[in-house]
Amino acid sequence: MTDMLRTRRLGLLLPSSNSTQEPEFSDVLPRDVSLHTARLTLNSIDAESTVRIVEELETESRKLADADVGVILLAATAPTSRKGLGYDKELLGRIQDATGKPAATASTAMLEAFAVLNIQRVALAAPWSESVNQTVASFIQANGVQVVSQRAMGVVRNNDVGRLSPDTAFALACEADRSEADAVFLACGNWWAMSRVEALERKLGKPVLTTNQVSIWAALRLLGQSTPLSGWGSLLSGMAEKG
Repeated sequence: MTDMLRTRRLGLLLPSSNSTQEPEFSDVLPRDVSLHTARLTLNSIDAESTVRIVEELETESRKLADADVGVILLAATAPTSRKGLGYDKELLGRIQDATGKPAATASTAMLEAFAVLNIQRVALAAPWSESVNQTVASFIQANGVQVVSQRAMGVVRNNDVGRLSPDTAFALACEADRSEADAVFLACGNWWAMSRVEALERKLGKPVLTTNQVSIWAALRLLGQSTPLSGWGSLLSGMAEKG
């Protein structure tokens, strides 16, 4: 009977090869929020694939709207930043126009989190290629936040990203961090990173953000969340104060 307590519904659009977001979201979401997913075709994290993935955006968004979700979230950083300044909001608008539902994207959520936490300089770490990382860095800088350091592991096949240990996120965050960085951002929604956020914040002494963490935060705000979520870093534990 506890399932009847799930009174809020989150619709998640994720890459078809993503194996991380559903379990990671389920670990974090409050008990009254149910998760409903649809998939957009993507197997490799490359320039062509991150553009082509949104060809199915309206079709899959409408399927989520059929479940009467309260918000539709496209939680993929590379695809939502691929074409530069304003592209995230363009995609957000396409979801809203197709469904009439509130929407969020990972890149929009990232920028909103930067603003709420007053982050002006960030260190960027990701499992994908240096070229994809540079595209994301350029998007961040076009939106007024300086990227002071960036590191990429060079993993292109998304299934391989989903098999990386969370320890890779911890190690790369430490490598990317700089004293002048206000925060570290761990990009890629298929990277098991959230379980290492609190340990990283203790070690580095600054906020550590991930694609899934900022995406969950943004979606919950649209669902009216006002209760802090502990165990996943300062952004979620401070929701009430920063909401």
